[in-house]
Amino acid sequence: MAKLVYGMNQSLDGYVDHQEMSTGPELFRHWIDHVHDLTGSVYGRRMYETMRYWDEDDAEWSAERHEFAAAWRRQPKWVVSRSLKAVGPNSTLIADDIEAVIRDLKARLVGDISVSGPDLAQSLTDLGLIDEYRLYLHPVVLGRGKPFFAGPRPPLRLVSTDAVGEDVMRLTYVPA
Repeated sequence: MAKLVYGMNQSLDGYVDHQEMSTGPELFRHWIDHVHDLTGSVYGRRMYETMRYWDEDDAEWSAERHEFAAAWRRQPKWVVSRSLKAVGPNSTLIADDIEAVIRDLKARLVGDISVSGPDLAQSLTDLGLIDEYRLYLHPVVLGRGKPFFAGPRPPLRLVSTDAVGEDVMRLTYVPA
């Protein structure tokens, strides 16, 4: 049975913003390894559109960026959206009966399935489908933006902490 994991970079005051928080070499290596090991990813529309950046190669990318892009393209992606009519390569659009589709994925696949996007994560939390939350805390205060938890924070129990790179702390929680 697969495990649904919601994890994103977050500021100390609880916001997610890929433009405002830098990803150093150690954290980027962590994300490459993480994506490489995933069974797949479930995206909300906005996060999927952000990640589509990795669909096209850029000759000026570093070897690490090429490696991340290859890992991202390889994995199956499920995109939850009622507004999109089509999705890119290795992606499946989920427009209806999200709960049934996600429950089926969890039942028939093995490994970690990443959840990306606070609104989607909140919907899946409300349905009791998220098995683990990974908060990657950056030592910045943004004061604005999209909150990591798009609704009330669910009751959680801390199961581990570890440093990722020299200034990011990963806190891993499970539903309490």
